[in-house]
Amino acid sequence: MFTPTGEIVAAARESGSGVGAFNVITIEHAEAVVTGAENAGRPVVLQISENAVRFHHGRLAPIAAAARSIAESSSVPVGLHLDHVVSDELFDQAAACGFGSVMYDASLLAYEQNVAATAAAVRRGHERGLWVESELGEIGGKDGAHAPGVRTDPAEAAAYVAATGVDALAVAVGSSHAMATRTARLDHDLIARLRDAVGVPLVLHGSSGVPDDELRAAVRAGMVKINIGTALNKAFTAAVRETLAADPKLTDPRRYLTSARDAMAETVTAALLLLAQPVTPR
Repeated sequence: MFTPTGEIVAAARESGSGVGAFNVITIEHAEAVVTGAENAGRPVVLQISENAVRFHHGRLAPIAAAARSIAESSSVPVGLHLDHVVSDELFDQAAACGFGSVMYDASLLAYEQNVAATAAAVRRGHERGLWVESELGEIGGKDGAHAPGVRTDPAEAAAYVAATGVDALAVAVGSSHAMATRTARLDHDLIARLRDAVGVPLVLHGSSGVPDDELRAAVRAGMVKINIGTALNKAFTAAVRETLAADPKLTDPRRYLTSARDAMAETVTAALLLLAQPVTPR
């Protein structure tokens, strides 16, 4: 069943658990994520990034319609989230394309510019009923909030949330996007201080590179929305390679896409069950 992202995140925050948000590139991704969530019996968020929209020739509506349809037919709550949006034009398409939330990404801008751009996006988003997430980046940093060694300052984060009115904040606590190995170590004391400072749900980006014990500890410390993308693509690609290697004459894409979709679903189920472990409500 389609459910606004804000409602899913609020329920997870209240229960002290984490909610998985998984990046969707193809319709098989969306099907795998929802199947994995149904197998786990857990809510989930489907995320479509601006990069994924670019892959689809810049057209948001077709992949969004497919993902929304899959969400609506699910037996568990499924949110639809437009992720890492830097284009104001794309941001303004979100509500009409069926999204309940958007992550507006001005993290590469200097602090004052980030605040101004994000506050304007939040106003437009709230007028359209959207729940808006953002990211507080490194000032002048090429890689924003996920540049090596960058950490979010709690006082600055609190001021940023107050100035922008965002509904959730992605913070830099030691994870990094596109990690192929699960070796990230998070600053759990910093997560707890950010939780106490900002007053809105915290979001962990780059979670594919974070080991299970670190993810559990991050949720205990105050992380709520856990973004996962690379782990799905690793499972997908490994399954395709294995299937094609076993049958070099195979040409029917349904055969290898089925194995890929099944592998992704298993990855999603395992992640959601991990994040579901209840802790003391925050």
